[in-house]
Amino acid sequence: MNEKNSERMLEDLAIPTVDVSPFIVIGEDEDHLARKSAAIETISRASSEYGFFQIVNHGIPTELLTEALELSEKFFGCPGEEKRKSSPGMGAPLPAGYSKQPDHSPDKNEYLLVFPPGSNFNIYPENPPRLREVIERVFDHLVGLGSLLQAVINDCMGLPPGFLKEYNHDRSWDFMAALRYYPATESEDNGITEHADGNCITFVFQDDVGGLEVCKDGEWIPVVPQQGRIIVNLGDVIQVLSNNKFKSATHRVVRKERSRHSYAFFYNLNGDKWVEPLPEFAEKIGKKPEYRGFLYKDYQDLRLRNKTHPPSRPEDVIHINHYAIP
Repeated sequence: MNEKNSERMLEDLAIPTVDVSPFIVIGEDEDHLARKSAAIETISRASSEYGFFQIVNHGIPTELLTEALELSEKFFGCPGEEKRKSSPGMGAPLPAGYSKQPDHSPDKNEYLLVFPPGSNFNIYPENPPRLREVIERVFDHLVGLGSLLQAVINDCMGLPPGFLKEYNHDRSWDFMAALRYYPATESEDNGITEHADGNCITFVFQDDVGGLEVCKDGEWIPVVPQQGRIIVNLGDVIQVLSNNKFKSATHRVVRKERSRHSYAFFYNLNGDKWVEPLPEFAEKIGKKPEYRGFLYKDYQDLRLRNKTHPPSRPEDVIHINHYAIP
């Protein structure tokens, strides 16, 4: 294989990068409309093929993302006794605060999970001192970015203007995790096993270590770290609403020789919402629904059980196919 063909193959495997500034800056000139149309086309294609893309010119300062990664690295570098001071309390729908995966889990990472700023569930470390302030600033930025991308996905799906905004207007179930994946060992390199996210939209930004991979057409594509870029992947809710037209991205993290630090923000859905294929992707186009409807919180309870009590057989793990109609 010559060098040019090799470069073309790598280019074909790379996940798309989308400039989202046309959705942020108002403009009606021909160039602006062309860039907006191109972005919608790219996002639509990526969403229907495998549900993964990355964005630039998103309006979140690169310096803020970098500082967030640096501060979380300092926190995870603290002794275990110090980190455990931020262990989760009782009553939260997810373990807010500091946690690490249990020894029996195939996933090898530790994380600091937070709900929206002001939530009574949040438990922040005292050190490093600026961590809470920076995390809350990042959280607020990503809520805004979620609203923006949800509107774009709404257009890509051909839904009436504002449909997804009305359907998913409650931000109380959003959450974010700062993660540290342990260095690989000679016998094991799994950071988090192959999975798809159960929510609506996920945002990820990462340090320079790498290890995040997305599956497309049976091939695992590495998501090469680039400062300031934010990775976007669609979750199971969008896949069900679109009746499999848009895909929930299958991805994993492979551990490297150094610890990997990243943040994952989950633009979520209220637990009491009913999820089922929309008529626009089923009855109205003469297609049968491919999923039976369900309460979102019921599905999340099943997914959490996967984590707390991992099945002995991989085929027993509950995922969105649990609701698939044969």
